[in-house]
Amino acid sequence: MHNPINHPARATYRVLAGLIGLYLVVYGGIGAAATAGDGLFAQDADSVLGQGTNLANSLISIVIGAIVLIATVIGRNVDAAVNRAFAYVLMVLGLATLATIRTDANYLGHTLATSIVMMTLGCGLLLAGMYGRVGSDEEHEAWQKARLEF
Repeated sequence: MHNPINHPARATYRVLAGLIGLYLVVYGGIGAAATAGDGLFAQDADSVLGQGTNLANSLISIVIGAIVLIATVIGRNVDAAVNRAFAYVLMVLGLATLATIRTDANYLGHTLATSIVMMTLGCGLLLAGMYGRVGSDEEHEAWQKARLEF
């Protein structure tokens, strides 16, 4: 794997992942409060922070955001693995809901803005996951050597 180990900006990427997790928790919390009286998969999307949502989408956002925040606090490469995994989840979720925006299959109440934000957050988490790995000095030197040979 040619992902850097002990990247000089890894603390910045860790903060980025924490902010993404925090945003998801806040967005989900506000969305859950705004859609509390609606059904779980209500089709009439309420607007929260400029994005469409329903109760199911809000709960999913809270769970993903909380897991990312917990992993960020734990660190020790757990955060890098969790960030990569949920980056792909957010990007697939964004693409899947983009395909169903104007259909009856839009079960999460996404709008175009919501899909774009989810894919952007997924890209940010992927960046944090790829550059946030830490390791020993020997692992860093081996990565540098492999990088130069490549």
